[in-house]
Amino acid sequence: MNDTKHLHDRVKKILYSLTGITLAENKDIMIANRLHKLKRDTKFTGGDLEALLDSIENGNNTTEFINSFTTNKTHFFRECFHFEDLRDRVLPTFAQSGNQIKMYCSASSTGEEPYSMAMTVMEAREKLGKSINASIIATDIDTNVLQFAANGVYRFSKSSKEFPDWIKPPKYFKRRVEKNLANEEILIKVKDEIKKMITFKVMNLNDPSYPYKKEEFDVVFCRNVLIYFSVQDQQMILKKLFSHLKIGGTLYLGHSENPHDLINYVQRIGQNIFVKTKDVH
Repeated sequence: MNDTKHLHDRVKKILYSLTGITLAENKDIMIANRLHKLKRDTKFTGGDLEALLDSIENGNNTTEFINSFTTNKTHFFRECFHFEDLRDRVLPTFAQSGNQIKMYCSASSTGEEPYSMAMTVMEAREKLGKSINASIIATDIDTNVLQFAANGVYRFSKSSKEFPDWIKPPKYFKRRVEKNLANEEILIKVKDEIKKMITFKVMNLNDPSYPYKKEEFDVVFCRNVLIYFSVQDQQMILKKLFSHLKIGGTLYLGHSENPHDLINYVQRIGQNIFVKTKDVH
């Protein structure tokens, strides 16, 4: 048992050093399963799991290691009230002014969140009858999920309640004919007009700085990702993201997350919806 605990503690330590992600104490079964899968997937033949971790600490297969231990739970229009706020409050201002809106999705996972942002822009254009010049940068640390997101092909069940009433999937996805899927399921592919709004990039939120200009973004989505970091690291990540958000810009956080020390620099205008009122000095 001690050997297992030592092994799992090493995994947590390596993951933290590479990504800043903190694994909870109750993740032992998950760690064991993913470690064995990593050994198989990398075809590691240099010894046991301890030897595999030695190899990773020496800089081998670090991307595969990170991809193995990041969590990618997401779906289209998760916490839909954020997209409704974007459609009804934020986007009309840019439709009126003609200014470009720059948005950042800080943990894009398999792409459902940034594509939901892009579909919301398209809906606002149609509803307002005006052009909205929008661009979205979407990042994640996991290279596998970014590739999946860039491909933009998803399984879709016709009985799915994933999309809100105001989104009609055939407007934004092409159906792909695929055999061997369950009766209810089809494969759908994101249309190019949605894809071209988004740039996918690899980035670690725990990096000391981000490759963006000060106050570059009008909107930042940072939802359901901070929970994987310690409170101290959450505060550091939020401070960095905040420096890239314009005054008057909107920060969307996940349902169990809060702005910590930034609370005095924002106005809360909805459920985990915060507008930046001043810079942190």
